[in-house]
Amino acid sequence: MSLSYESSGVRYDQLDAFKRACQQAARGTAGELAAHGYAEPATTRGESAYLIEGKDHFLAHVEEGLGTKNLVADAVYVASGKNFYREIAIDTVATIVNDLITCGARPISVAMHAAVGDSGWFSDAARMQALVDGWAEGCHQAGAVWGGGETPTLKGIVNPATIVLAGSAIGKIEPKSQRITGDVQDGDTIIFLASTGVQTNGLSLCRLIADKLPQGYATPVGHGDNRTYGEALLAASAIYVDFVVKCQQAGVKLNYVAHVTGHGWRKLMRLEEPFVYEITEPRAIPALFKFLMEAGPIELREAYATFNMGVGFAAYVAPSAVETTLAAAKAAGHEAWVAGKVKKQGGRKAVTIPSLGLGYEADTLQVR
Repeated sequence: MSLSYESSGVRYDQLDAFKRACQQAARGTAGELAAHGYAEPATTRGESAYLIEGKDHFLAHVEEGLGTKNLVADAVYVASGKNFYREIAIDTVATIVNDLITCGARPISVAMHAAVGDSGWFSDAARMQALVDGWAEGCHQAGAVWGGGETPTLKGIVNPATIVLAGSAIGKIEPKSQRITGDVQDGDTIIFLASTGVQTNGLSLCRLIADKLPQGYATPVGHGDNRTYGEALLAASAIYVDFVVKCQQAGVKLNYVAHVTGHGWRKLMRLEEPFVYEITEPRAIPALFKFLMEAGPIELREAYATFNMGVGFAAYVAPSAVETTLAAAKAAGHEAWVAGKVKKQGGRKAVTIPSLGLGYEADTLQVR
């Protein structure tokens, strides 16, 4: 039987319904900004980062969490003694700042939230120090200060053997013209930036698969990848802040960008306006995702609806800006390629991958 993300206990229909209810209630609080000299700009609700508008700048705020990836690190640590908490920390910073940069805001300050069930979690000095060093490294990669955090001990809520990692960040857009607004046009080019692996999404399903394998996380990935399953899953996420900054410095107008996380490639149609995002160059499926599809098994449609499948970030630009955008990605150290095109097809909103026979309509992504 083919596995799905729902089979791991994650149901987006339930999560997204809660998110939409929160957005509706939150809109009613926007008037409180006036007393601070700020206002809520149009179309910020439902985007990856929340913006508030000042006279000559925008401020941006994001709160994000790692999810369950550290449970993979814990299992590998116990089985092999290999400590991946440096990577886990970078992952957490990445999931925060990669959302923040989608509006064009450069991160200024990142805060850590590290909740444990027992303060004894921090007594493992090597693991604790790897987490600290990785968080600082992630902040350096994002060009942001580590501004502080919170380390509550939540006995009875959090498992005593685990840690719950999350955090928040604030950023700024100045001048205001650097805001990424979603000014997508028919004929825009879609550029993909490579991921480093699963990054921070779909780990509940990855853990379910590990439970089925006789060797668990020690299972070789194969397909030309010499790592074990656990090692491949725990590769640190890419941070894409430098790409957006390089584009801004080069004067590239990013019509829209998407951080490809939850909902897999369906996230490419996050913009509210209806467009068809046709992916003509999906590239070969990376080894880790081939392994996941075989070990699950996971059907092709479910794989692209759940995982990033080798794509961590996407940018939509005018055809005239393609070469400069690709050069900015290269200068920032990211592999990037022209992946497809944005098309206006009446009122249809969808992501299509013709070479794979896949299509996801608007009703498969309901985050607003």
